[in-house]
Amino acid sequence: MKAEIISIGTELLLGEITDTNASYIASQLPLLGIDLLWVTQVGDNLGRMREILERAWDRSDLVLTTGGLGPTEDDLTREAIAEMLGEELSVDPEIERALRDFFSSRGYKMPESNIKQATLIPSAQAIPNPRGTAPGWWVERQGKILIAMPGPPSEMQRMWEKEVSLRLRQRLGHQIILSRTIKTFGFAEAAVDEMVSPLLSSANPTLAVYSKPDGIHLRLTAKAESKEEAEEMIAQREEKIRSLLGESIWGSDEETLEAVVGTLLTEKGLTLATMESCTGGLLASMITDVPGSSAYFKGGLVAYSNEVKVSYGVDAALLARHGAISPEVAGAMAEVARLRLGTDIGVGITGVAGPTEVEGKPIGTAHIAIDDGKEKRLAYGIYPPLRHEVKRRAALHALFELRKALLSLK
Repeated sequence: MKAEIISIGTELLLGEITDTNASYIASQLPLLGIDLLWVTQVGDNLGRMREILERAWDRSDLVLTTGGLGPTEDDLTREAIAEMLGEELSVDPEIERALRDFFSSRGYKMPESNIKQATLIPSAQAIPNPRGTAPGWWVERQGKILIAMPGPPSEMQRMWEKEVSLRLRQRLGHQIILSRTIKTFGFAEAAVDEMVSPLLSSANPTLAVYSKPDGIHLRLTAKAESKEEAEEMIAQREEKIRSLLGESIWGSDEETLEAVVGTLLTEKGLTLATMESCTGGLLASMITDVPGSSAYFKGGLVAYSNEVKVSYGVDAALLARHGAISPEVAGAMAEVARLRLGTDIGVGITGVAGPTEVEGKPIGTAHIAIDDGKEKRLAYGIYPPLRHEVKRRAALHALFELRKALLSLK
């Protein structure tokens, strides 16, 4: 099945928002065995939208649109689809009633402009949208399918997960398609690609390598006649990947580094504290993104200046001798965090986020230390010289090193 995505909205063309919908759908289609061949963006212009839709309908088996389903005058996706197919729009009484109930349940009278969200063409069926007022459309004609979904990502993703993908899977038959994502940290994308290159040529299961904010991901996708067969294919290939990448693998599928670390701390009954300089509290923020983190994370100290580092307990002589951007000071920060907050483990991060060098150290330099009271584990990173990237990479690197340290503890 050949698929095409059309992202609708003038704000996309003006660069006011990023088209995350297209990238999300693109990541989901391979899991259904659907080939994505085209992605297009078009503004809120009826003529141009109709032209793009006609071209997509002519060359693709499946057309997926996002955006343009709102109640305002420039929301024209329904009108463009109706014109493209030569069908008339009419108000569906059931959808209208549901819309009015939606507003009344919240204590509002429905604006009459919202009535356009209750319209359908004869070949369209409404797709429920409990997160908003814009139902989607499922259109079938001439052996082809057109699916229109709302623009807000939370609405679109819920519609995809709970409605669209399930229905597409039913239409595509009984073949099982399973996917597993293996997550790594510490190697560049090209290096990971080279390490697993013997496995990349396989047609089933397939293997793809992606650069993500939390490292390099590898996605395995298997097609089989049964779930058990697909699971076995993935398990065999995953075993080979793990033998090639070893300790660089930190998780899989929906796992996050902060959640993995939290699980290990909980299992081992350990507590944690942090002291950060260049990351400005980002590490503590990521750790506390995990529900229940208060059980193991006691707090974080942000010591951006040398004076504050000293006031918390870092030795001034150590700072003078080695400089703030050093493994020695990272180690002292980890120890201070552990002792001052009374935890089992302390983490220290110091580095240069930019925009200028510090102590002759280049932008992107970071030193990380993990102190468990018996041993200090030190790590060093040099990241792209962009302030937000340095902070994010250093915090992720600290979590990665913390995971390794926790796994080594008895």
